[in-house]
Amino acid sequence: MATRFKKKGQIIDIGITAVAALLSVGIMLHAVMHFGLKAAWPELVLNAFYIACLVMMAMYFFNGISTQRFNYWSSVCVGMTVLLRDILFPPLLESKPLHHICLTLSVLLLLMLTFFYARKNWQTYTKRNLWLLFLVDMIIAGIYNYVIYTSPTDEYTNYLVTEIWIRPTIIYGLVASFSRESNDKKSESEGK
Repeated sequence: MATRFKKKGQIIDIGITAVAALLSVGIMLHAVMHFGLKAAWPELVLNAFYIACLVMMAMYFFNGISTQRFNYWSSVCVGMTVLLRDILFPPLLESKPLHHICLTLSVLLLLMLTFFYARKNWQTYTKRNLWLLFLVDMIIAGIYNYVIYTSPTDEYTNYLVTEIWIRPTIIYGLVASFSRESNDKKSESEGK
């Protein structure tokens, strides 16, 4: 079966991302079973979007989906998780300034995703812009992680920390896939 990426570094990069995201989603599905659907149904909804991203990443890796469809539908899935987890149903943070920072960054991330795919020539989006998506999500996850570890812990804390880092992991894989693809396209066009 032919893969889209030929270089060993590219394959390892995407493979590590996929394995980390799969393990994290598996842990969260275990949390849903452990705590029950009544208490953990939001995690199940988020995991459905994360699983969709992972399936599309695998399809993209094995040339089963075009670059445009991969980026569009992955962006929609990631955007839905941002909208649900961070904007419509944000976690309650005791610190109002941190809450407002996370909310502002989440809206920024959603706008960046929307801007990326609303452009007529989305292929011209630079690698720096793509990595900015990852950086903003890392900052959001870092703030949530800080708040969790400075608050009293309970049985759900480890699951919550795992869930927080799934989306940045998936965004890293998506950005790495697309930036590798755009590098390959540029080198092909320069070779012609």
